[in-house]
Amino acid sequence: MSYQNYENIYIMDHPLIKHKISLLRDKDTPTSKFRSLVEEIAMLEAFEALRDLPLRDQEVVTPIETCITPVIDGKKLAIVPILRAGLGMVNGIHAMVPSAKVGHIGLFRDPETHEPHEYYCKLPDPIEERLVVVLDPMLATGGSAVAAVNFIKEHGGKNIKFMCIIAAPEGLERLAKAHPDIDIYVGNLDRCLNEHAYICPGLGDAGDRIFGTR
Repeated sequence: MSYQNYENIYIMDHPLIKHKISLLRDKDTPTSKFRSLVEEIAMLEAFEALRDLPLRDQEVVTPIETCITPVIDGKKLAIVPILRAGLGMVNGIHAMVPSAKVGHIGLFRDPETHEPHEYYCKLPDPIEERLVVVLDPMLATGGSAVAAVNFIKEHGGKNIKFMCIIAAPEGLERLAKAHPDIDIYVGNLDRCLNEHAYICPGLGDAGDRIFGTR
């Protein structure tokens, strides 16, 4: 696919993100380091993904004088990781916006069809008033991402973004076509999916590597 054909896709080009993703790929990167890298990459991607958070003016007293200065307008952000791997990105976003509410969507992938099935969905209320950022380190077939966004819309979510660390062209195109109204932020666009629907060159199973269950 040519992602330039989709106005809602943003591929990160920051050197720090590229460097940290390279460290993630290494099969010898230990669990603790892998987990911290995922959080750091999520934090770096958040700078771009959250650039349009609403602001309001607030009076602040500095050591010199009183001034009117912008702050984030209320608790308008919801972070929604796709379980379980998406949990690894939450702390990186929370470090940037501690007031963000956190929801969860639980999906499992059928080992034969690779299609997602929901087993849990809990979203902050009122979801329709929030910017919702869906998190999943890997965008492979796109099935889980499409399903997660569907669930959020069914619950009333309207302003939605999706953030991943690595995407396959197949999954990225599927998500962009299914939900052209959401912005998609990608740390790196990889080559393809293999016959087992794993991203190549990828980094293996992100959930296993985050939680040390590989």
